[in-house]
Amino acid sequence: QGQLVQSGGGSVQAGGSLNVSCAASGTIANSCLMAWFRQTPGKEREGVAALVTSTKFPFYAHSVKGRFTISRDNAKNTLYLQMHSLKPEDTAMYYCAADPQCKTWDLRTTYNYWGQGTQVTVSS
Repeated sequence: QGQLVQSGGGSVQAGGSLNVSCAASGTIANSCLMAWFRQTPGKEREGVAALVTSTKFPFYAHSVKGRFTISRDNAKNTLYLQMHSLKPEDTAMYYCAADPQCKTWDLRTTYNYWGQGTQVTVSS
């Protein structure tokens, strides 16, 4: 089936930028929908952005729209999330996810496959 391997993230001051990447392998690379979620301790994992891989149509959570950009390099089977104008409330563990069937993008239960998680920390 393959796997999702994440990289990037790190720490930045408010107003700064960070990128996270997610390389897909095997049949997972052919997933219809790929997404980024984030989670902080004690809270539910929430959808941040998603991309229909065939059309590259994006979806964004209201909280990140205009600041984050989701994209995919199909030749590299790699999903990206560019994060700009970061705020302390963006601090979280970020996870990439893949759904073979293009179901509802912001439901955690839509996704069959998950990356290992990457920490993003924004200080004020």
